[in-house]
Amino acid sequence: MTSSSEYSPIFRNAQNQPDNDSDLYRETFPNICDSISKSSKNCCSEKTLRRRFPIIQWLPNYNTSLMIQDTVAGLSVGLTVIPQGIAYAVVAGLPPQYGLYSSFMGCLVYTIFGSCKDITIGPTAIMSLMIYSAVVHLSVDFAILGTFLSGWIIFLFGVLNLGFLIQFISMPTIIGFTTAATVTIGSGQVKPLLGIKSGSSNEFMESWINVFEHLNEIRITDTVFGLLSFILLMLMKKPTYLSRWPTFSKYLSISRNAIIVILGIIVAYLFHLSGQDPFRLTGSVAEGLPQMKLPPMQTEFKGQHYSFLDMVNALGLSLLTLPLVSILESVAIAKAFSKGKIVDATQEMIALGLCNIASSFFQSIPITGSFTRTAVNHNSGVKTTFGGVITAITVLLALGLLTKTFYFIPKTTLAAVIIAAMVSMIEIHEIIEIYKTKRVDIIPFLVTFLISLWLGLEFGILAGVVINIFMTLYTTSRPTIDYETEKIDGIDILIVTPDQNINYSSAEYFKSAVIKKVTTEYSNITTIIINGVALNKNVDVTAVKNISSLVEELKICDKQVYLWNFKKVTFHTIMRHKREFYDIFKFGSELSDVVAHLQIKSNDHLSDVSVNG
Repeated sequence: MTSSSEYSPIFRNAQNQPDNDSDLYRETFPNICDSISKSSKNCCSEKTLRRRFPIIQWLPNYNTSLMIQDTVAGLSVGLTVIPQGIAYAVVAGLPPQYGLYSSFMGCLVYTIFGSCKDITIGPTAIMSLMIYSAVVHLSVDFAILGTFLSGWIIFLFGVLNLGFLIQFISMPTIIGFTTAATVTIGSGQVKPLLGIKSGSSNEFMESWINVFEHLNEIRITDTVFGLLSFILLMLMKKPTYLSRWPTFSKYLSISRNAIIVILGIIVAYLFHLSGQDPFRLTGSVAEGLPQMKLPPMQTEFKGQHYSFLDMVNALGLSLLTLPLVSILESVAIAKAFSKGKIVDATQEMIALGLCNIASSFFQSIPITGSFTRTAVNHNSGVKTTFGGVITAITVLLALGLLTKTFYFIPKTTLAAVIIAAMVSMIEIHEIIEIYKTKRVDIIPFLVTFLISLWLGLEFGILAGVVINIFMTLYTTSRPTIDYETEKIDGIDILIVTPDQNINYSSAEYFKSAVIKKVTTEYSNITTIIINGVALNKNVDVTAVKNISSLVEELKICDKQVYLWNFKKVTFHTIMRHKREFYDIFKFGSELSDVVAHLQIKSNDHLSDVSVNG
């Protein structure tokens, strides 16, 4: 409650109000020049420099012990990202080398600008599927430009402090989106798992239609080897059967993807030496490191010239959804591994934007934080972001020395790696938790999930955001109003208390609901107190006009109306609209104080009547 002492003029009689007190209710605005000056000074401060370049915080104290731990973690992540990078390039519908091109530059840039030591930046399954949807009928140049533009959008989001926009994506929407993505990606890998050659779609429905249309193409050798690979991956994920050797068990789990891929290469190569090729293989992977060059600003594809604007137009909605999902994934991972520390979302967006911009110069697809590899990094005991440098070196060595070996990776093995990763991402317990906690929240989950499956991920997440906004607007426009009757010192009082702020969307409803209730159910009570404790500074002109109208209509019905517990800023807003309401505002900390004041006023009125009589 607000004490009356804070508002010295409140308990004056209206006739004692100063003739000229416009300054008392004047709306104040921040001094823009002062704000700009302060921001300029902060930009050049040491604190800001350390915040924008987190490497400055740990590099001066870096030592050999930390380097050894970072090296172990970086190698572990490198062994994970190589098979994943190749696999996610396949998900994106691009040649395998582009997955590796996307796996090193982000790690290097994040070492300088990243604020979370555990995060590793690179290709992810969800981002790969989204880029597939965007460029499935286009060339790789469009994917690279998408990386460049997404990077700038993310960077600007960070610089302009627009991270709050991510708050419009609710948890049910995120879970619906993630679940749909994992189901879609897993479905797209059934074809290579079974050795089916025909068809190329990674979309949910098209993938299953393609499988059922080409059941006659299933290859037993691919299917058996793929299923065995999947089973081994799941067994190695949490090898509790090796609890007697915890260190061995830990690194077996961390390197399981690399082990399965190497095993697949060895088996396929041995068969090849004997003149047999029982598996469909990845095939040739471009040798050497990617050439550093500007992202394509124009391109030729299928005999048609695309200008920069044509390419942007072709990318369409993905230029909005790619940055949003990229930010969402990375910030969510940073929070998950922050161990209770506050995550600097602004710095994370700046770092992620720069990672994408820099990677686009090396023919990268859009990248973000990877939950799987971040978990590997964390479990490997990484101490600083320098682990990303070791990961980048590992990938570069693989590109320079091992690309010929990648030829023999069975496609069914890569499919098993992806499906195993997707199984781990499906959060059934979270879906159950949503249903148990608040069933209405299952609506945005289902809307996002189903639309993502049928129309695509970009439409799914937008639909989820829209349905959440509609649900929030509806809730905001229908405040719960509490009606409480009190009898204090012989006075019957009705206290009307809305449970939330009143704004343009709820003002008319509040006014109508109160008038209906007061004139029917509580028609015998003549003293009405509107408790404005829930009203905040965001009360707008529509709300003010409706509150004014409510007071006047109740007065017509012979009701005495008082406004109690209104915050100072709300009081000033209403006074700027209607100065004659000054005398109906009451600010006693207790209801009894207000009633006592009403009694004094009533007695004064009776005395005046008696004297005049």
